[in-house]
Amino acid sequence: MKKLYLSDTNKKIGGVCGGMGEYFDIDPTLMRVIFILVTLLSFGLGIIGYILIWMIIPRKPKNLQSE
Repeated sequence: MKKLYLSDTNKKIGGVCGGMGEYFDIDPTLMRVIFILVTLLSFGLGIIGYILIWMIIPRKPKNLQSE
């Protein structure tokens, strides 16, 4: 079963978009573009959403990092 984790390898700030891209099997760059569009269209609420997601999604445990 797949689990959602922050990405340690594909991150620019917190690994949120990289982790979501890995989970949904899409390019993390596309996730970043979506977050930018959401932020622009919601007058900055995307930033708050990103920070909340960053705090909620766990980091990948050390024993799973090789996967």
